[in-house]
Amino acid sequence: MLAACAPSVDEATKTAAQELAAQVDKDRVWNDVLALTQLHRSDVKFDCTSLERPPEHWCELSHDAARDFIAQRLRMLGLEPIVDPNDTNPPTANVYAEIRGASRPDEVVTLGAHFDAFYEGADDNSSSVAVMLEVARLVAQAPRERTVRVVGYDLEEFGLLGSTRMTRSASIASKTLALDCVGYSDSAPGSQSGLPGFPLPDIGDFLAVIGNEKSRESVETTLQVTRGASDIPKVLSVIAAGRGDGPLVGNLMRSDHAPLWLGGHDAVFFTDTANFRNPNYHEDTDRPDTLNADFLAGVARVSVMTISAWSDAR
Repeated sequence: MLAACAPSVDEATKTAAQELAAQVDKDRVWNDVLALTQLHRSDVKFDCTSLERPPEHWCELSHDAARDFIAQRLRMLGLEPIVDPNDTNPPTANVYAEIRGASRPDEVVTLGAHFDAFYEGADDNSSSVAVMLEVARLVAQAPRERTVRVVGYDLEEFGLLGSTRMTRSASIASKTLALDCVGYSDSAPGSQSGLPGFPLPDIGDFLAVIGNEKSRESVETTLQVTRGASDIPKVLSVIAAGRGDGPLVGNLMRSDHAPLWLGGHDAVFFTDTANFRNPNYHEDTDRPDTLNADFLAGVARVSVMTISAWSDAR
């Protein structure tokens, strides 16, 4: 189901968002992907001995070095990252920082991506962390009207643990954008599989922007603010009925927006559709040389425009 009409984004908000997005540094985004995959390659792997019969690839998960990388980058932006540990087994430690809004600081918009990954985790999920850090860099240079919270979620791969725990313990943002697998594209016919219940084009060169009834207007804002923008991928919107947890739409719930949807909150999910397009999903072949740097930079521009519009709109 495509997004329906919503209140129009005013021209000043749209212009400001597109001007900020034009400052995305493609090389910086790509270099962060390279740095993160190197960290995952060399980091100590998760001790899965306490888990009962885990899948083999679960024992190839790493997260500590990527968390430290995010915290370091946020400090370099002049922000004060907070590491939020939870000792419930398995333990998690999310990391987040806030860019205070200029006129409406008590209203919060969140941008989040999980930093845990199997193997090198280029698409899943170094691509998203790199985009998140680029959005944070640009917003930190030009704070918006509302506060923007930047969150690295821990252990998404073990059942959305970090985002679920944060949803229960932290104040809920008015809107949340969750990024997961945003760097893989393929222009060959037949490269894209459809989501059950949601037919998709058969060419995997678009960014899927996924919402539910609660976040319908937020999805529409993304469509409006990116209209006419340069150097972005095709944007295809999908709206799940109700909370998005019906029997036919489970594949739309497979990332860190899901706990928010279940709690009745406004959250949107950006993705290249992961295993419905990328044959390297959760494999040791999920490496940077399989990604498309231009597509990834385009996703960063769409993300900048979305966060800018959400945090500036009247």
